[in-house]
Amino acid sequence: MSDILGRIRDEVVDCRVCPRLVDWRERVAREKVARFADEEYWGRPVPGFGDPAAWLLILGLAPAAHGGNRTGRIFTGDRSGDFLFASLHRTGFANQPLSVARGDGLRLDGAYLTAVNRCAPPGNKPTPEERDRCLPYLEREIRAMTHLEVIVALGAFAWDGALRGLGALGHGVRPRPRFGHLAEARVGPHVLVGCFHPSQQNTFTGKLTESMLDNVFERARQLAGR
Repeated sequence: MSDILGRIRDEVVDCRVCPRLVDWRERVAREKVARFADEEYWGRPVPGFGDPAAWLLILGLAPAAHGGNRTGRIFTGDRSGDFLFASLHRTGFANQPLSVARGDGLRLDGAYLTAVNRCAPPGNKPTPEERDRCLPYLEREIRAMTHLEVIVALGAFAWDGALRGLGALGHGVRPRPRFGHLAEARVGPHVLVGCFHPSQQNTFTGKLTESMLDNVFERARQLAGR
């Protein structure tokens, strides 16, 4: 991990700026759920993870209460992550198809995972104020990723967060691009690509299939000429 990304990671993990999110993430970690009753939850903000020399940034909404908030790694230990990492493995970004715990040997090649909000929010719905307090972390990550070319936004919230973060870095776009699956927008030096979120609501209903997700990451490679 680069020194800058490492410093951002340390600051994220120690953050206690949003009282509602601090209370929720820590309460979930204490009360747990039956299937994870014997596990020690992370219960803190979840930092980004991946290749510090990444050219692809994959952006989610926030950690899951019993996923990243339990394991301490983004998209790790929940069904959304299972779907996502299987695709990243198929498309050559991950060395294995499963992400179950920190220290499980998972490595990313050319990709870095992060989220707009770093704490698990009640109902998966951060407030606008909580979003805005967390966005500077994303802005700093983008600035630190000197090889970054493509950003894949998993869902409309991440698409909006990416546009806000890039706008704060001086890359505003008018008219504002609309989110859609495989929507594309040139934003400053980067290309933003939309993707339906790999939530169970989308994957169980067929709104997002394996081939649809693979197509997003294959398109990212095309855009970057890799």
